[in-house]
Amino acid sequence: MGLRQVDMNTPQEGIVIRSLTRSIATAVEGINVFAAQFAADQTLSRSLVDAVELIAGGRGRVVVSGVGKSGHIGRKIAATMASTGTSAYFVHPTEASHGDLGMITSEDLLILLSWSGETVELGNMLAYAKRFNVPVISVTSNAESILARNSSVAITLPKVQELCPHGLAPTTSAMLQLAVGDALAIALLERRGFSAQDFKTFHPGGKLGSATASRSGTGA
Repeated sequence: MGLRQVDMNTPQEGIVIRSLTRSIATAVEGINVFAAQFAADQTLSRSLVDAVELIAGGRGRVVVSGVGKSGHIGRKIAATMASTGTSAYFVHPTEASHGDLGMITSEDLLILLSWSGETVELGNMLAYAKRFNVPVISVTSNAESILARNSSVAITLPKVQELCPHGLAPTTSAMLQLAVGDALAIALLERRGFSAQDFKTFHPGGKLGSATASRSGTGA
């Protein structure tokens, strides 16, 4: 990928530009790795299709959960699903262990995010899901993890290089989790024939609400 050359007036600016260039290229490479694996690996593509069908066939709501950066991504996934026709909300696993498990019914479905697949805080949610036969879709990078092995559908993402030079801060990995969540939400939207007018019903405010109103001819 070619990036536009930027004048580097000072050594400090040069360091910043090199860092930004490296990070953008690494992020693009991570998405390319994911796209290539999706095209070549039937296990990955099958898991995503199975996840869509499991969600679409459910009678309850989608409950998304995760800890740390995975939790932040989970909140966005739940919000995107909720605004595009899939009833969804986020439950923090710690709060779940202190009473919020009561928000989850046997007709619901869990999407649990953990890059390692060994996040201790998700243990009580997994136990609850097993006890009440709540289906679990996991998004992880470890097919042999506790989370993946206890899931109805395990979406296993490729291990990719993080933007962080120390390989510690969740960056590229979080981006792939988000890409999966967005892909599931849009696949469900298209499967259900969710329209711009339907979107306006859930999003009447702001520029998006105005845009959908003008498209559907319902603007005031």
